[in-house]
Amino acid sequence: MRLFAAIVPPPAVIEDLGEFLGPRHEVTDGPRWSDADQWHVTLAFMGSAPARVLEPLSETLASVVGRVASGQLSLEGAVAFPNPYAARVLAAGVADSPPGWLAGLARTVRSGCSAAGAGPGGGPFRAHLTLGRFGRPTEATRWLRVLDTYSSAAFEVTEVVLFESHLGAGRRGRTRHDVVATIPLAAP
Repeated sequence: MRLFAAIVPPPAVIEDLGEFLGPRHEVTDGPRWSDADQWHVTLAFMGSAPARVLEPLSETLASVVGRVASGQLSLEGAVAFPNPYAARVLAAGVADSPPGWLAGLARTVRSGCSAAGAGPGGGPFRAHLTLGRFGRPTEATRWLRVLDTYSSAAFEVTEVVLFESHLGAGRRGRTRHDVVATIPLAAP
């Protein structure tokens, strides 16, 4: 199973970002834009978790995430991966309050995943919300300049969502994400 734990921005933030990006979708040499209903901030990605870990993973995450107080996020600026001069991914940046809260939540979630037998993959945590992907490495500094002008309203994060990802099962052969569990954070 391809699983990941993430934060989903509220509908008002997704709608606002969608309106900001709307005119940019018409640019012919731009990225292949992600669908707004799939936008999220990934905390941990488990690319090949066995199905038997799903129940213990949900229970472990409920236990550890339930001890973390809620925090605030906003989408601000932009990032490109692996770098702006050979970008494959274009993403919105993420700011947190209090500072360091999001990285701490990601560490907690990743530790919980490991304890449940679904060790997360990937490198160090880098907060972002993927907006689109380039078909080949692309010099993306102009995209970063445009997206650096965007800043969303701050929003309260009160839950972490565990998703199962299905490659090629979404619209136009894209990935589809199904909610497996919604895990509340502790009250502030």
